[in-house]
Amino acid sequence: MQSSSSSSPLNLMTSILRSNMNKLNSSIEDPSIMEKREMVMVLTTSIAVLIGCVILLLWRRTSGGEKKVGAGMMKKQELVVRVGKEVEEVDDGRKKVTVFFGTQTGTAEGFAKALAEEAKARYDKASFRVVDLDDYAAEDDDYEAKLKKENFALFFLATYGDGEPTDNAARFYKWFTEETERGEWLQKLRYGVFGLGNRQYEHFNKVAKEVDEILAAQGAKRIVPVGMGDDDKCIEDDFTAWRELLWPELDRVLHDDENTTATTPYTATILEYRVVFHDPTDASLENKSWANANGHVVHDAQHPCRANVAVRRELHTPASDRSCIHLEFDISGTGLEYETGDHVGVYCENLKETVEEAERLLGLSPDTYFSIHADTEEGLPISGGSLAPPFPPCTLRTALTRYADLLNFPKKSALLALAAHASEPSEAERLRYLASPVGKDEYSQWVVASQRSLLEVMAAFPSAKPPLGVFFASTAPRLQPRYYSISSSPRVAPARIHVTCSLVYKTTPIGRIHKGVCSTWMKNAVPLEESPDCCWAPIFVRQSNFKLPAETSVPIIMIGPGTGLAPFRGFLQERFALKEDGAELGQSIFFFGCRNRKMDFIYEDELRNFIESGALSELVVAFSREGPTKEYVQHKMMDRASDVWNMLSQGGYIYVCGDAKGMARDVHRAIHTIAQEQGSLSSTQAESMVKNLQMSGRYLRDVW
Repeated sequence: MQSSSSSSPLNLMTSILRSNMNKLNSSIEDPSIMEKREMVMVLTTSIAVLIGCVILLLWRRTSGGEKKVGAGMMKKQELVVRVGKEVEEVDDGRKKVTVFFGTQTGTAEGFAKALAEEAKARYDKASFRVVDLDDYAAEDDDYEAKLKKENFALFFLATYGDGEPTDNAARFYKWFTEETERGEWLQKLRYGVFGLGNRQYEHFNKVAKEVDEILAAQGAKRIVPVGMGDDDKCIEDDFTAWRELLWPELDRVLHDDENTTATTPYTATILEYRVVFHDPTDASLENKSWANANGHVVHDAQHPCRANVAVRRELHTPASDRSCIHLEFDISGTGLEYETGDHVGVYCENLKETVEEAERLLGLSPDTYFSIHADTEEGLPISGGSLAPPFPPCTLRTALTRYADLLNFPKKSALLALAAHASEPSEAERLRYLASPVGKDEYSQWVVASQRSLLEVMAAFPSAKPPLGVFFASTAPRLQPRYYSISSSPRVAPARIHVTCSLVYKTTPIGRIHKGVCSTWMKNAVPLEESPDCCWAPIFVRQSNFKLPAETSVPIIMIGPGTGLAPFRGFLQERFALKEDGAELGQSIFFFGCRNRKMDFIYEDELRNFIESGALSELVVAFSREGPTKEYVQHKMMDRASDVWNMLSQGGYIYVCGDAKGMARDVHRAIHTIAQEQGSLSSTQAESMVKNLQMSGRYLRDVW
């Protein structure tokens, strides 16, 4: 007799069916059974099929019928690893290097991945993993234990805004910088830091500098000076220079003593998605992914919320040659919430004229329906996981409209990708020259200083037509969200997010009219109040520390010319609601600036109403184009130096919003001068006082 384990599942199913039929036939003389014979047959057959399926599954698992996956078919580990959940690492004897990144637009992540890829080729007896700082530890308490285990670490850290860490590095940065009395607990760690910033901003590379200093102070050994990437010029060159300093140091610690052979020259791989083309008739389904856009519990940059444009209106008068838009997103029923002082991130769309030019340069039909994939058909990650997550299947027109940054100047890596797909040898050679160290100065002038967009560069090299997989992976960066200070308070507008946006419209050095992507979209947006077929955008809220004092009676000083007024409109709405609820409000003064009261005095009526209601104590306006001399907010502050000093002496808060490169610096100097003159302080004492205001959270800036 054969064992049941070797019986065919089909034989077992047959036996079950026969058994059921025999029982049914033996009971045929029972009238009640005869009446329900058909029902019983259906029921027993269904049960038999279900049992048969279970037996079939068990048989496949136990009879050796299961497919064995060989080593060559195992999924390759992705380059970026998620280490929030504790994973037991196998000690394979190789030296391990962790490459951390804190990124806002993806540049720091791109540098981290590029360095790790080249390092893997250079050091075959070492392992490299790239880690998002936000994923490094599930809880703050885990950071210390995890860092103690690291022997080699490289940090790529961007600074944005007013010297702030990026969103994904904020939690680590707060933990690492707030507690500096840990002693020399990182003595086994060797490290390097590369910062990404912009020298035009006051706190240039602040995050990278602070992390570098604290690491050294707590016992870690710096193997290379902190890199100072400057996005105001060519940050790629800064990265290349820092990387060349890093290799000799890594050679000393990662190469075996007996390994004295020269390193094989490394050529960076041109990243490319796997592309699958689909039937164009399926394109009608491409917006289906947005149907569930508001189904997420938490909305963030990766899971934005679809919001209709409810209101749009022009804030400047017809006499103005500029434009400023007031726009309201309807967030009712979406689950999206915000607080006064927060920022809203908006994913906008490229202009139709820009998209059509890109289609022409690529030489492809706008109706081309395709999908991009970051893995091979076998499921292996392409380029070790260096590719950004793919966007949903769509037409070429949709992809260029929503996902491709077409108007920024191309990075050198993009020029190399174009060169690889230029059919004209002279064009390929020229592109490679511009991307080379020898062509550094010409790249800086011809591309960066001239503000040539990616499309303008492609037009200058018409034979360069990269395939879609290369274009979206290596040539056109992903279109990033634009951030705006929310100009409303949820106490007054809980179902709306208000935005105050100045139109970007300027002529570049080579004569191109540059239209800001998001500001132009907002100016042209069709609101719900005009048409049920209104415009919408994916949006999300980014929390900010730009908040009113917890105690409503504390005096506040607000400084914000132009659209710098935005968060203060939210502040004043909040104070109006608090006063309506019976709260005692402290003294408040708002220094606002514009060119001319007849052209760009935005929200004038609202500001007057805030004064009448008591939400605002005093409004001081600087009109820069009305008098014989230009007058700005910092001049008005000096005129009221005594009042500013008295409010600060009473524990008041001071807020600044607007341009970081000019206005914010001038205002900062004015505060320093006021402290020095009104407080009879030396320059050093005044500087110390202003710094203490910043450290204690009483001097806050929302600048860009």
